[in-house]
Amino acid sequence: MNLIFSPLISKPSLLFPSHQLIHKHNHHYYYFKFKPHYYCLQTTISSPVSNTPPETKTGVIIVGAGLAGLAAATHLNSQNIPFILVEASDAVGGRVRTDEVDGFLLDRGFQIFITGYPEAKKILDYDDLDLQKFYSGAFVYFNGGFHTVADPLRHFSDALLSLTNPIGSVFDKLLIGLTRIRVLSKSDEELLSANEISIIDLLKNTGFSSLIIDRFFRPFFGGIFFDKDLETSSRLFDFIFKCLALGDNTLPAKGISAIPEQLARKLPSSSILLNSKVASIEELDPQSNLSSVKLQNGKILKSEFGIIIAVEEPEAEKLLAGKAINKLGHKRPVRSTACLYFSADQVPINEPVLLLNGSSKGIVNNMFFATNVARSYGPLGKTLVSVSVIGTCEGTSDEDLTAKVLQELSGWFGDSIVRSWKHLRTYRIEFAQPNQCPPTDLLKSPKIRPGLYMCGDHWNSATFDGALVSGRRAAEALLKDKTLVSL
Repeated sequence: MNLIFSPLISKPSLLFPSHQLIHKHNHHYYYFKFKPHYYCLQTTISSPVSNTPPETKTGVIIVGAGLAGLAAATHLNSQNIPFILVEASDAVGGRVRTDEVDGFLLDRGFQIFITGYPEAKKILDYDDLDLQKFYSGAFVYFNGGFHTVADPLRHFSDALLSLTNPIGSVFDKLLIGLTRIRVLSKSDEELLSANEISIIDLLKNTGFSSLIIDRFFRPFFGGIFFDKDLETSSRLFDFIFKCLALGDNTLPAKGISAIPEQLARKLPSSSILLNSKVASIEELDPQSNLSSVKLQNGKILKSEFGIIIAVEEPEAEKLLAGKAINKLGHKRPVRSTACLYFSADQVPINEPVLLLNGSSKGIVNNMFFATNVARSYGPLGKTLVSVSVIGTCEGTSDEDLTAKVLQELSGWFGDSIVRSWKHLRTYRIEFAQPNQCPPTDLLKSPKIRPGLYMCGDHWNSATFDGALVSGRRAAEALLKDKTLVSL
C-alpha cells in the first residue's frame, strides 16, 4: 500500500466535528487532525490477485486538464482537498496548446487572450505570462485595400480618420460607442442571463447597416465564435464586447499554452496524470459510497467526494451517454475551423493588428502576422503568418487548401510577396467551440447527479473565461454538497 500524505482542510470545516479523529478503514482513506489542520492519506491499494488492476483512491477525480479542469483543480487545491487530474493527451491545456515547429510557436488554431476576462484576472498572473498586445481594432480588406477600424478611446486619431471609410457609416460608428456604453452598464451575470436573440438579429435591431455587419462584424465576431452567419447568442456578443472594452487582445510571449501551463505549475505535480484516457465513468457504489473512473489501461481510480467531468462537449457525451442526456441537452452542430501557418522572409504590414476579410469573397476569414504581435513567436529575421478559415474545409486536401489560401492572399499583398511563403502546418479543428445559438443556459448548474459534476466552455460561455468560471463553479458545487466548505 502506497501512501500520499497531504493536507486536507486548512481551516475548521463542516466535514466532521473538531474533536473527532476519523479512521475510515473500509475506504482505505485516513483523516487525522493535527491542530490547526486536517490531513489526508491518499492510498493506492494493490490487489492480491495479480491479474486485477490496482485501485487508486483520492478525494476528487477531475477528467480533463483543459482550462476548466485546471480551474477546478486550482480551487480544490486552494482548499487543500486532495484530487487527481486525469488527462488523455501528453500535456495540459486541452484545445489551448502550442507546438514548436522550426523555431516558430504555433498555437493550435486562432486563439487570442483578452485581458478583460473577469475570472482570468483572479486566477492568472498576467505579468508572468508576458502578454503582448494587438492593436485595438482591425484592418479590414475591402475593394482591393485595407481600411482601419479603431477603438476611439485608445487610437483616437485613427478612429477619427476612419469615420468616412467604407467600413460602415458615421452612424454605425456612433452605434458602436452606444453599444459599448450599454454593455459596460451591466454586470456579467446580467449580460449572460439577459433575453437573447442571435447576434445578427441584435445588430440589425440596433440599427447597424449591412455595410458594417458584412465588412466588420461578420469577419470579426464570426472569427471569434467560428460562426460566419452570426447565429451565436447575443449574450456572448455582449459579454465579449464588454471584455474587449475593458481589456486588450493579447498573446502570451511563450504561446497560448503558457496559460494552462501556468495553472498546472501551481498544482502538486503528483496530482496530474498525463497520457491517461478515461474509458468509463462508473455509477456511485451505494455500499462504499465511492465514485470511480476506469482508464483505458485498466487502472481504476476511486473518489471519496466526487468526479468532475472537464472534457470538451463531444467527449462528455461519449462518457455520459445514457446517464445524463437530459442535462447535456440536444446535440447541435459544433463550431470548427482550420488554421494555416506560414513562414515568411518579409512582412507586408508591420503593425500588430488583426486583418479581416470584409470582401465577402474567398475562404480566408481573418489573419495576422504573429511575430508582429509577439517577436518570440518566430526566429529572428523570420515572420510567422497565421491564417484562419471558418470550418475545416472537409474534402479539400491540405495541399489544395494551402494553394487556395496563398492564391487568395496574393490578391491582398501581391504575388511577389506571398509566393515565397513556406507552409509550416495546417490545423483542422473539428471541435473548436460548442454551438451556443439561442436558446442557451450559460449559468446552468454543474451538478449532473450525486457525486458527478460537469464543467467546460459548453457549460458556461464559449470563451477562455467561461471555461475558467465553470471549473471553479463545479469545484464549489462539489465542496458544498460534501460540506467541505471552510467556515
